[in-house]
Amino acid sequence: MANDHIIVKGARENNLKNVNVSIPKDKLVILTGLSGSGKTSLAFDTIYAEGQRRYVQSLSAYARQFMGGMEKPDVDSIDGLSPAIAIDQKTTSHNPRSTVGTVTEIYDYLRLLYARVGHAYCPNHNILIEAQTIKQMVDIVDQYDDRDKLQILARMAMNQKGTHKELFEKMLKDGFVRVKVDGEMRMLEDDIVLEKNKKHTIDVVVDRIVKKEGYHARLTDSIETALKLADGECIVENLTQGVEKLFSANQACPICGFSVPKLEPRLFSFNNPLGACPDCKGLGIKEEVDDDLLIPDWNLSINEGGLRYFKTAVGTDRIEWQTFTKLLDYYHIDLNKPLKDFTKKELDIIFYGSKEPIHYEITSSSGNVSRTTKYIEGVKTLIERRYQETTSSWAKEYYASFMSEHVCPTCHGKRLNEMVLSVQVGGINIAEFTAMSIDQALDFITHLKLSIMEEKIARLIIKEIKDRLTFLHNVGLGYLTLARRAGGLSGGEAQRIRLATQIGSRLSGVLYVLDEPSIGLHQRDNARLIQTLQDMRDLGNSVLVVEHDEDTMRASDFIVDVGPGAGIHGGEIVAAGTPEEVMANEKSITGAYLSGRKKIEVPQKRRKGNGLYLEVRGAKEHNLKNINVKFPLGKFIVVTGVSGSGKSTLVNDILAKGLKMKIYKSKEKPGLHKEIRGIENIDKVIEVSQEPIGRTPRSNPVTYTGVFDDIRDLFAKTPEAKMRGYDKGRFSFNTKGGRCEACQGDGVKRISMHFLPDVYVPCEECGGKRYNEETLQVTYKGKNIYDVLEMTIEEALGFFENLPRIYNKIKALYDVGLGYIKLGQSSTTLSGGEAQRVKLASELQKKATGKTLYILDEPTTGLHSDDVNRLIQVLQTIVDNGDTVLVIEHNLDVIKVADWVIDLGLEGGDAGGTIVVQGTPEKVAKCDESRTGWFLKELL
Repeated sequence: MANDHIIVKGARENNLKNVNVSIPKDKLVILTGLSGSGKTSLAFDTIYAEGQRRYVQSLSAYARQFMGGMEKPDVDSIDGLSPAIAIDQKTTSHNPRSTVGTVTEIYDYLRLLYARVGHAYCPNHNILIEAQTIKQMVDIVDQYDDRDKLQILARMAMNQKGTHKELFEKMLKDGFVRVKVDGEMRMLEDDIVLEKNKKHTIDVVVDRIVKKEGYHARLTDSIETALKLADGECIVENLTQGVEKLFSANQACPICGFSVPKLEPRLFSFNNPLGACPDCKGLGIKEEVDDDLLIPDWNLSINEGGLRYFKTAVGTDRIEWQTFTKLLDYYHIDLNKPLKDFTKKELDIIFYGSKEPIHYEITSSSGNVSRTTKYIEGVKTLIERRYQETTSSWAKEYYASFMSEHVCPTCHGKRLNEMVLSVQVGGINIAEFTAMSIDQALDFITHLKLSIMEEKIARLIIKEIKDRLTFLHNVGLGYLTLARRAGGLSGGEAQRIRLATQIGSRLSGVLYVLDEPSIGLHQRDNARLIQTLQDMRDLGNSVLVVEHDEDTMRASDFIVDVGPGAGIHGGEIVAAGTPEEVMANEKSITGAYLSGRKKIEVPQKRRKGNGLYLEVRGAKEHNLKNINVKFPLGKFIVVTGVSGSGKSTLVNDILAKGLKMKIYKSKEKPGLHKEIRGIENIDKVIEVSQEPIGRTPRSNPVTYTGVFDDIRDLFAKTPEAKMRGYDKGRFSFNTKGGRCEACQGDGVKRISMHFLPDVYVPCEECGGKRYNEETLQVTYKGKNIYDVLEMTIEEALGFFENLPRIYNKIKALYDVGLGYIKLGQSSTTLSGGEAQRVKLASELQKKATGKTLYILDEPTTGLHSDDVNRLIQVLQTIVDNGDTVLVIEHNLDVIKVADWVIDLGLEGGDAGGTIVVQGTPEKVAKCDESRTGWFLKELL
């Protein structure tokens, strides 16, 4: 038994109640249950944590110190564990250099492919670049003017760390006199000291010649010497004109001399200075001053404060304002003319400054006069220079308020320099390859034609690229491009990418623990994902998935249902067995929904709305095809469509940002669109996302929703507090006075241990209660402030039922299904779905205006069918109050109860971005083209 099962005994992590469970190995096992029932505690905090801890324990003490601590989970024993790998949603990289290509390692193989079988073409003449002969090099130098001073250099080191002492000694011994170190000329006989850990570029001066009659023989000799020294490369610098040319006996264009260095994989990396675009340093974007942020209203003149940067300086004796007016006087620019009436030439001067040095004088506030002649900066150059130079974080933030991200003008967002982009395989360069969607790239690499020789070199590389692209296609990500920033992926997408990377490693005998991989996946792609999970199992792995999706449950081998309720009402195993056994179990809520005994009802009639609309016109961001979309107000609207069809772009990037810019004057620029009509019909936009509500243990549901202020007020009004003269600040654990100073109100102390994990021990002073003794002596109805924070929301409802102000706020938390969490539960322990519902509750307690728009992005993430039912009721209540709810969702239970559905498609990526059908769910179900409609039919 022990060999083919994982046997857990006495698990007590978080809310688990001393649970025993036996899970079959080498099977696809689903852990399910209400949100907060303890399934994640069992899967991640117990089984995975113990598997990982045992692996780390097998390493040496020296290696363990770098791994950070591994707590032993609160469990008596776990037998039959394999090495565990977790694939969760948390770890998307927010590094702007991280792309889908780099995360999946496909880009590494692409760099190798281009370095080994790529051919460089001149960007100016589109000629294949091949090695130059010495005669060709001399002919190109011959085009310089007579009497130009030339310097022949051989590059001895390029971006290499070290002091290079031996190199300098050898050069001196070989008779060379001068050397150029990092662009600076030095004499070899001097003692040249370089920093060992910095990268240096070193060119030795082979010869210095003036171009005149009969210089050919000497030039040829010198170039030959340089080529020998520097492996077939040589640099000729024209000191008179201040230009340099790289010649290569390896590769160069015969007409204009455009040459490329030796092709190697690191050249194709945008994270390496050799390959990166010199302007944006390989990011593809630049922070630049944005016209609309600098000039919020183009109808104003400069004197009326039209330039936001000089708004408060106009007419003062501030030096920078005086200097700026001298610039405008010199070019006769009228300070009273509205900014919209200036010509492009005049705006260029205002923005970028003078074309030549200007002589001017400035009088300081103390009366001193200073005269000077120099170029005067424009307002944009001034802000950008200050942004680069300042060391103060406050000033940087201020200058950043005028700036936004723009596509780099040099590489147009391709991240690489022109040398790299000149190299092609199969007629396209590496940036064009990564700009294709994964499906297109797969098609391209499958039909790639190479010569017999190249075929031999690239066979293995192409196989790896093909395999990885196929895995990504199989988990439903065919619409992504390899150049897409990893930070912009949704949690589900990032998780499926890591899933594809894991399958690529083809390990067996491993325990994979996954956290809701179906998030953000359309029903149509679900079958592919399930197939992928079954493939992982068939390789001989145990696959343990925390999941609420009914299709996945039906396809699994074994289901463990944790429950029966959430929080303190959960933490027990309600049912464990095959899907059929769980469906037959009367106690299991999951079984009831799976078997159809319980279901979310379809409403009898759809709302008519209030007759008003919001309309987005000409939406073109990402893959949207210039579409016009009407959102009827006073309804429950759902935007649907397969993954990558443009839902988030339309709702989050265009509508939400556009409304916030107009209503709240927000800085974030919306995606490309013509206009949004009907903004006057709403006065409030509330976005409810799944971002954590706080990153520290100090933030919790009552501080976030603001009810803690009322509770502290209540305690400050008790007779005991009044007698002692305590105000509400006394009951805060964030400020001095009432909190325990030993742990500064945290309740725990962190003790750092070498070689061992950090240990959190309850503070000895307060025993984990966060407050000092005097504060805890103040009670209300027999409970002190610590006791109140320890109550669950359900208990607090009874406790505060006679205080409507507190009761209503806590009731909002209870209504969104959070009755089981404690008032003072640290926000770091809340799941994404729970954090989202805390936000929703904090918005729900505000008065309905009838003109509010609520925007939710996949709110059913992490929710069991029973919780989805509760969430739908909350959202329906909002709409009944006259407000509008707009939801992006794949969950069919939410789609079928909507009043209005907008279905985008048909497919993801380039094949998406159009409206397939809009109307009631019944209308969508009848549409044969709609991918959503296919699945909706069965439910209606």
